[in-house]
Amino acid sequence: MSTVSVYFVASPLQLLAAQQIARTHEAGSRQVLIWYQRGVGPHVHAADWDTSAYMPRARQEPLPGWFGGQRRLLANINLVAGLVGRCDTLHLHSAVFDSEAINYFLRALPARCGASTLRARILPDGLISIRRYPLSPIKAALQWFRKFRRLLSPSLNYWVFQGDRIGSDAPFCDRVYVLAGWPHEYDPAKVVVLEPLAQRGEPGAVDEAAPRALVIGQPLAGAGLMSESDRDAVALEIEQWLAAHGITQIDYKGHPKDARCELCRPGYRVLELDEPLELWLSHTTYRAVVGVRSTALLFARQLAAEGTAVVAFGWDRTRFKSADERNDMQSVFDHIGVKQR
Repeated sequence: MSTVSVYFVASPLQLLAAQQIARTHEAGSRQVLIWYQRGVGPHVHAADWDTSAYMPRARQEPLPGWFGGQRRLLANINLVAGLVGRCDTLHLHSAVFDSEAINYFLRALPARCGASTLRARILPDGLISIRRYPLSPIKAALQWFRKFRRLLSPSLNYWVFQGDRIGSDAPFCDRVYVLAGWPHEYDPAKVVVLEPLAQRGEPGAVDEAAPRALVIGQPLAGAGLMSESDRDAVALEIEQWLAAHGITQIDYKGHPKDARCELCRPGYRVLELDEPLELWLSHTTYRAVVGVRSTALLFARQLAAEGTAVVAFGWDRTRFKSADERNDMQSVFDHIGVKQR
């Protein structure tokens, strides 16, 4: 029986998880990587996969002319089916299946590739993966609306499901991969815990003669998480805290969506990395790693030297969607050992 594992990834973290799964849990399968956010491309090493390609999203990059989004969805099915080829079993990996960019593959790809068995598996996606997100009535209705595409294109047959938005409760999902040491709310019968995505570097104390810190940025005012005045106050608080601790060499790593480098201050060195930040943290020593509520702070605590201070700032100024969201994030930050100011 020939098995092909397909990984749809949209972030460096999902890419690292896919690499770990391909090496271990899917060893022996043919490995096909599809990335659908352009920022992931520089981190992809073709030699790690049997085949790989970028897939444009229909909403962001529709084909020219009438029904450009619909024709892009069909073109993406043709693209991935061509890379997969004929097989008996398909394992589709994605962080979410309530997305038109991915969901249509659940029915279309087995039919195109001759596969008699389909299994869908959930990739971890940072802080989003610590809790379940039940589909709202509006979201559930939208799924049925997406089935209307089948009237024009029979292969675009959306697989409607209930329960958790990412698809963890759906009948097509048999595994939910979670990160080692992170809490979650998924069905224990489906959960598979991944080994660490990166290995901590050689143990040792932080070099006090090298007062170096990393500020991890993310869109704050731009994402509606803070007002601009609060964002500026937090950026200043971080700068003053670093100065008070005698740290004079400061690197800044922005999020792919942090085009404005919102927490960056004059004198910071902006990093342009050719590897995921998680790998960078595993071999680069800092006296402190700081930010607001970025997932990277959690990885920093797990990967950085024992003497590295990992600190989150500005939660008193941050807008959370709900008290439950704040409490859940507080729980995981406390569990991993990230301190708060």
